[in-house]
Amino acid sequence: MGFIMEYRWGSRSVEMNIGTWSFRDLSISLVGKQYFGPGDFRPFAGAGLWTVIAPPREENEQTAVALLFRAPVGAEWNVDADHHLGTHISLNRALMIRRRDPRDEYPPSDRLVPLPGFYYIWKR
Repeated sequence: MGFIMEYRWGSRSVEMNIGTWSFRDLSISLVGKQYFGPGDFRPFAGAGLWTVIAPPREENEQTAVALLFRAPVGAEWNVDADHHLGTHISLNRALMIRRRDPRDEYPPSDRLVPLPGFYYIWKR
């Protein structure tokens, strides 16, 4: 669950997403996006960073932190003046991970992880 704020100017935007996976962590994403073409249906592509922070649950644990590269690719449809529907696939790659177990120094995977997203925007 999250809350997204997006500031747009022309065909560009900056998007900030604040959310949580389990109500025991904090997720923050900052992405720059470029929209393409005129009209009510606009594809977009973006790039940015995403971090997830999870405090320790037990005494011998440390705060877990993950830093990821995030690249959303999708489209937005302006249904009418105030209502928009959108979908995207966000390609994510871990850049740095610090796990809860301080002895676990296994490096992050270098594969891309696609995560789908769907959204509704009500502009006022």
